Amino acid sequence: MTSLVLFLPMVAALAVLLLPAGTRFDRIGLGVAALQVLLVAGVWAAFEPGGGVQFQERAVWIPAIGVGYHVGLDGLSLPLVAMTAVLFLACFAFDLGGPETGRRYVALMLFLETACIGVFVALDLILFFVFWDLSLVGMYFMIALWGHEGSRAAALKFFLYTFLGSLALLLGIIGLALHAEPRTFDMLALAEQAPLAGEARTGALVFLALFLGFAIKTPVVPFHTWLPPAHVEAPAAGSAILAGVMLKMGTYGFVRIAMGILPDQWRSAAIAVIVLGVVSALYGAVVALAQTSFKRLVAYTSINHMGYVMIGLGAAALAAGRRPDAAELAASGAIAQMVAHGLVTGLLFLMTGVLYRRAGTYDFDRFGGLAAVTPRFAAVTALAAFASLGLPGLVQFIAEFQIFVGSFEAAPLAVVLALLAVFVTAALMIWSLQRLFLGPVAPEWQGMPELSRPEFAAGCILGGLIVIFGVFPRPLLDVIEPAAQSLVALLAP
Repeated sequence: MTSLVLFLPMVAALAVLLLPAGTRFDRIGLGVAALQVLLVAGVWAAFEPGGGVQFQERAVWIPAIGVGYHVGLDGLSLPLVAMTAVLFLACFAFDLGGPETGRRYVALMLFLETACIGVFVALDLILFFVFWDLSLVGMYFMIALWGHEGSRAAALKFFLYTFLGSLALLLGIIGLALHAEPRTFDMLALAEQAPLAGEARTGALVFLALFLGFAIKTPVVPFHTWLPPAHVEAPAAGSAILAGVMLKMGTYGFVRIAMGILPDQWRSAAIAVIVLGVVSALYGAVVALAQTSFKRLVAYTSINHMGYVMIGLGAAALAAGRRPDAAELAASGAIAQMVAHGLVTGLLFLMTGVLYRRAGTYDFDRFGGLAAVTPRFAAVTALAAFASLGLPGLVQFIAEFQIFVGSFEAAPLAVVLALLAVFVTAALMIWSLQRLFLGPVAPEWQGMPELSRPEFAAGCILGGLIVIFGVFPRPLLDVIEPAAQSLVALLAP
């Protein structure tokens, strides 16, 4: 079942390349994405919370060096796979009948879906690395071929910057395997061995290599400079996937590999992780407040929200020995934040795409009063904005509340500073809504088209889940919390 979920989009991408010209490729992409969501829903229904890694599949791949095809799902990866499937469905719905509906675009999107899901289901480090790099290649072409005026320069900067992180990641992976006995790249076996426990210098170097690779992808300040231009120049769906899914690969790598296989090193670096998280949260919020472009503002809020994840993961390590209940709450909130941010920011980026389709710009100064002519667009964007600022009753509030409550025991100052970042985020989101939708309508926007049916459907898919998991979070938390408990058990000294 895991392999079916993993490779269905890839097989569909190959089929799209072979179909005759004139085929409605966008409908095929939408149908495959919908089938993918149904498959993931079936896996979720059969999943047993607290049952560890399930739906595992193994096959020999490169036996000479201990590399195998090993995939599976647990409470950490399943929510991210489900979020990925839903976000791709929303993107295909958003693009239905739009300008990006050709053969190459749909095939690339389906290829990118397999690459993203592969990162989350891989349980072998080399398999993980293969899918990691494939996702970089897919997003490079997405930005370069379907982006805006400066897309090629932004795509090149994105690729070179993140590929540098991939090289550091590969060095860390090799370091882990070389110290395993017997030599293996299997994540579960490495987590049981803890191969670098007690080796201070070597463990620190391997940890640093892994940390650099994941920090660039997350991105953590100061490794974030590739992100704003990549987002601004990417098409709407590309930005939604980049922020909603690909940034989570970095935080997922922190949890699955850096914390799961090197718990001693993660505990030693916990304070530094929290400091980086606080800096990212404050920097992302303050710099976003200064933006004149709606899309660039949303890009910087992603740095802000990923900072909260880092605070939660760092605090979980500090509290694991003294207050495991607080550590579990912080870790659970950090994992939930990955899912919540994917849904919320994915919706925000799709709404920036609506703005660009109609006006050809993201600049706040060009707009005002749009709520009077496009009320549905205003309503969907407001829902996403309120979710982004952490309004109670919406999904991101649940995640952030858990992070702050769980982290307060171990890092009270960090929580206070993070709450300041939340206040700034609330201010910038309210100010953004005011500049876009309130006040008099400029004459050139009097006839601006309302959300089309595909655009509104995409908004309903993501907006509905934002509300449902905000009001009824238990289905999500029941899957995540056992994984958080297992993680804290590894971190306990």
